[in-house]
Amino acid sequence: MQPPDALLLPPAHPQRLALNDEAHARPSAPLSAPLDISYIALLGEQDARDGVLAAIRDLARSSGAPPPEEGADHYAGDFGRFHLRWERHTEFSRLAVSVRARPEAPAFERHAATALPPGWLPALPGQLLVAVHLALRRAGEAADGGAGAGVAETVLAARHFPGSEAIGGHVLEGRGAAFTDFRIGPDGFSRVLLLDHAMTAAQAGRTAQRLLEIETYRLLALLAFPLARNLAPFLHARERELAGIAAILGHARPQDEAALLGRLTALAAAIEAEEAAHLHRFSASAAYYDLIRRRIAELRERRIEGFATFDEFVERRLAPAMATCASVTARHEALSRRVARATQLLSTRVELTREEQSLAVLASMDRRARMQLRLQQTVEGLSVAAITYYVVGLIGQVANGLGPARLGLSPAAVTAAAVPVVALLVAWGLHRSRRHITLGRGRADA
Repeated sequence: MQPPDALLLPPAHPQRLALNDEAHARPSAPLSAPLDISYIALLGEQDARDGVLAAIRDLARSSGAPPPEEGADHYAGDFGRFHLRWERHTEFSRLAVSVRARPEAPAFERHAATALPPGWLPALPGQLLVAVHLALRRAGEAADGGAGAGVAETVLAARHFPGSEAIGGHVLEGRGAAFTDFRIGPDGFSRVLLLDHAMTAAQAGRTAQRLLEIETYRLLALLAFPLARNLAPFLHARERELAGIAAILGHARPQDEAALLGRLTALAAAIEAEEAAHLHRFSASAAYYDLIRRRIAELRERRIEGFATFDEFVERRLAPAMATCASVTARHEALSRRVARATQLLSTRVELTREEQSLAVLASMDRRARMQLRLQQTVEGLSVAAITYYVVGLIGQVANGLGPARLGLSPAAVTAAAVPVVALLVAWGLHRSRRHITLGRGRADA
């Protein structure tokens, strides 16, 4: 039932509530130390992501927990021994299992994933991209047996990340500290240590989520890097091919233009096919890199002497790879534009050649028309002579039949006098007929 005030409002947009609730759809869960979290991110198509949801529904029903709704995009449930959170995204889904830890338990002594039923986690559909164990501990209880309250954070980092360069620093302006080495251990998980100095539960939850998102988006962003390296030789070969075509184009003969246009068309098709196949991946990589930068900024880091901060690690290790992806993308787009310009230039040349050929054909037709006109005029002259000859011959026959006595002139004189008159009359008649035919054609064409 609608509240009374709703009746005073205009009709609501069909997606108003869904759009408003989207901002609250995936809030970070408040966390308090000590806590162990096992987190995974799975790549997969829609069917795989639906399969993860189905597996969670089965797990919830078998554990007596409220199952997620059919078609849900996120879920949080308490399973007694552990708490489970799941989110579906555009190309991946992520799942976090958290369990309470003993106050005196050292970090990474126990993994939260062991609380799941045996075989459930490996059976999830999709490809594993990220797997992280995150240990949230109070700073004074981070050492074994609770006796390490005064142990320096540098010693803790060296203890939990031996033999590697630990990354970390103070977060939230000193309310906590975070450490990792971004390395995958023998169990297939990387590890993150989050120390609570003076964080609230909400701050601890948001910080843990940001740290896990940084690792997730880091690998998602790097998915484009192998593609960029593989595309570099392809782009180099296509650039050389275009340079060869451009070198020929300047002095190409008209009969070579069709073959050159075919080569350019094939080159453009190959470039467009590669761009269509990889454009989404490079665009997504740039978007993920931007998210990483935002999540690191939200950590509000402070340096701990002897440790590289998360921001420095990203600048040193991730930024060059992202610059390579951006360079390959720009190079690909520039090559596509250059091929388009070369194709346009060659098409213009082909059009000019066709116009020249059309002009040559028209000139040839004009010459043939003039020849036909001269031939027609010659034929008309012969026609006048022939008709005059036959008509004058008839007049001579008539004059001979009538005789000089009746005509008062000799038949030869009459015949001779009739020649110019008949010739003029025949020429006038043919001219009049040709003019009538020409005017008739002009009216028909109009």
